[in-house]
Amino acid sequence: MSRFVINEEFLQQIETLQMLLKNNVAGMFGGNRKSRSYGSSCEFTDYRDYTGGDDTTKIDWNAYARFDKLYTKLYLDERQMHTKIYIDASRSMEYGDAKKAEQALKIASLIAYLSVCEMDKVSIFVIKNNELHEIIRGMVGKEAYLTSISKLEDIVFDGDSYISDAILPTNVGYGDGLSVLISDFLTDNDYEAAIDLFCDKKRDLLCMQVLSKEELNPLVRGKVHFFDSENVSRTYKKNIDRDIAKAYKSALEYVTNKVKNYALARGASYMLTSAEASLGEIFFEKLVNTEVVK
Repeated sequence: MSRFVINEEFLQQIETLQMLLKNNVAGMFGGNRKSRSYGSSCEFTDYRDYTGGDDTTKIDWNAYARFDKLYTKLYLDERQMHTKIYIDASRSMEYGDAKKAEQALKIASLIAYLSVCEMDKVSIFVIKNNELHEIIRGMVGKEAYLTSISKLEDIVFDGDSYISDAILPTNVGYGDGLSVLISDFLTDNDYEAAIDLFCDKKRDLLCMQVLSKEELNPLVRGKVHFFDSENVSRTYKKNIDRDIAKAYKSALEYVTNKVKNYALARGASYMLTSAEASLGEIFFEKLVNTEVVK
């Protein structure tokens, strides 16, 4: 793939997005939590900018003397939530001029950053064939984020994706935070059982479907030779005319509605985004409107 790089420019971009909401970070992710409290543990973890209403006893006056700016100390809380992000690493995620794979990594990086800013733990996994591979485990705080998040650059997207087969045997946790499932969901394989598991375990769940503009609005016409991106032995030739294009759009609508309706029926959140969408569009027009970010 055209390698996505988590560089300083990208990190500044997602930090800017988070800063735009810094005065309203309580309850950043949807679910049972309405606010966060700190200080029930004596284990110092990170700083954040002081905002009106913060506990003044947690201001770091030494930092103020050095930087002439107020910072609030943050401590681990025994009710700390655990954000778990699952990335579909199948070959079909490489499809499109703007790779769905790159968008999946950007989204995972963004949600991970929002989580560590809320002092949540973050773990990131990839789904390859019928196995789940842990990439990052229990990341807490911005320093750990900056040290660990570049591991996402090493993910290789190939093979098939059996979402439920990979997730069901694992410990997804019980009622302790947000789970994010990032995939194109263009598969005949079962994913409903994984959604059931997350919801039965009382975890907040966001199913994020990423599709390329070529998939959302294909412009090809005439005789075309198609290849299955996840099974190269499956090919067929088709003459694409207006009726075939109309049938494709109906089929795509069926697939996206199937994922959406199943997720919503189980009390999960659903979001469809294109591989070409900017992080700003995803952050404000998608996540905020979906009420994942409040």
